[in-house]
Amino acid sequence: MTHYVQILNGEVKQVWDTPPAEGVGNNGWRNAVEVRPAITAHRQGYTAHRFDLNTDPVQIIWDTYEISVADRKNGMKSNAGFTFQQVANEQARNPETYDAAAIETARQAMIAKQAAIEAATTHDQLDALL
Repeated sequence: MTHYVQILNGEVKQVWDTPPAEGVGNNGWRNAVEVRPAITAHRQGYTAHRFDLNTDPVQIIWDTYEISVADRKNGMKSNAGFTFQQVANEQARNPETYDAAAIETARQAMIAKQAAIEAATTHDQLDALL
């Protein structure tokens, strides 16, 4: 996707995804492109972007970071808890159809899922739990 950046006094002031009314080359506007490397799902993420103003078009560069097994485990355990909470909330919405057994089944599933997540020591083991 093409972007447009306005550079004034050596600093990026604006980034647009539509052409500026003034046109590229006027009032500091330049063409720009994103440089976003591929990442491995659940194992890497993107950091904040930076600009390379020395290229034409300007490059909007996204760096990557590694997601640790411990951080990923915390997120997965939170998601398991959220899934249980959704079941509990749904049961609480309608007292006429409230099913305590459904909540207990969801609770047991959450406990088992969180235990399996906690026992994992590698990304491959966590992938197997998705």
